[in-house]
Amino acid sequence: MNHIVCLMAVSRNWEIIQGRLNGTLPIAGSIFDKTPTPEIIGFEIAVLIGFLAALFILPHFAKKILLRFAIMACGVLIFELFTAPMWRNLKMGSWAYLYQQVSWILTLGWSTLILSVVVFVDYLARSKRELVRFAIYLGILTPIVFGFEVLLGSLGLRHYSPEVMQTVCGIQIVGVPIDALYYAPVFISLIIGFYKYWSFVIDDIPVIPLARIPWLRTLWITVVSVLLFEFMIEPMVENIGFPHWSYFYKDLTFILTGLWVLAVWISTNLVDRYFPHWDLAHRFLVYLGVMAFVSIPVEGWLIETGHRVYGPSAVANFTHLTLPGTNVPIEVCFAIPLYFALVIGFIRYIEISITNKETFCG
Repeated sequence: MNHIVCLMAVSRNWEIIQGRLNGTLPIAGSIFDKTPTPEIIGFEIAVLIGFLAALFILPHFAKKILLRFAIMACGVLIFELFTAPMWRNLKMGSWAYLYQQVSWILTLGWSTLILSVVVFVDYLARSKRELVRFAIYLGILTPIVFGFEVLLGSLGLRHYSPEVMQTVCGIQIVGVPIDALYYAPVFISLIIGFYKYWSFVIDDIPVIPLARIPWLRTLWITVVSVLLFEFMIEPMVENIGFPHWSYFYKDLTFILTGLWVLAVWISTNLVDRYFPHWDLAHRFLVYLGVMAFVSIPVEGWLIETGHRVYGPSAVANFTHLTLPGTNVPIEVCFAIPLYFALVIGFIRYIEISITNKETFCG
């Protein structure tokens, strides 16, 4: 038995050595190819040129561009970190990766693309209401983002996890599921919502506190926001052992989705109710703090009891570090605030845009 263990260890070490020699590295229990191709290197150079060009052009249309880039990149990076088990970013060169298969070059590319469209639309359609401009962002960016995904697929850079490929309808364009036409606007909406919320902060736009909170309206906005994101990330984790009647789409259950909706809805409205004169930055931090305090123990209990089972691709990204005293992966503890940062940013952006529509016109 000891001889077998030794042979397995030697084999594993040799696999790691070979990986280092040929440009692949073991990441969280898996090895992926980092060896770049000429086409992908050309793509990376094009992204860097586009970023530098945007830094030169965009300041003519908006102030504080570097800060805006930082906020947009933060939103994109949060999304990429949270949804990392759903994608495979290969052959970009070891210099291109920030964490496992999350690439700073892709973060820069998405940030440049989305910010450029937002800045130009805000400049050219500044007389339009905020939500009208939001619809224009989506109309422009959805086909562009889908086309960008097709480009990444044709370069051999972008692949999808087995869990994602099992859930899509089967129609593909250069390896990209046609379902990405759904993923694209959800991705864009969450990133722009997060960015716009923080742009209210950096532009010091006055947000009028309401004397009475429209609880029903904020409930519907929260329901739509949580459902859109839950549909997209459904392949990452299974919800098991809930009553049959509660499942409404694959393994999504009214009980768990409803719990997150209620938690977000109640916590954000209570913060706005009792701290109406706090600035948006501090309120956002309180939103996240409350949600982390509530959701991490709940998620931990669901994992411990087997009601939440993360898929193989998600587990492969785990470092096997856990929250002290529990079996909850440390990545889950970080992922939950990331998830709610994007969802809450989008919810509050939509709500603020409705209630302060006169402020954002002209």
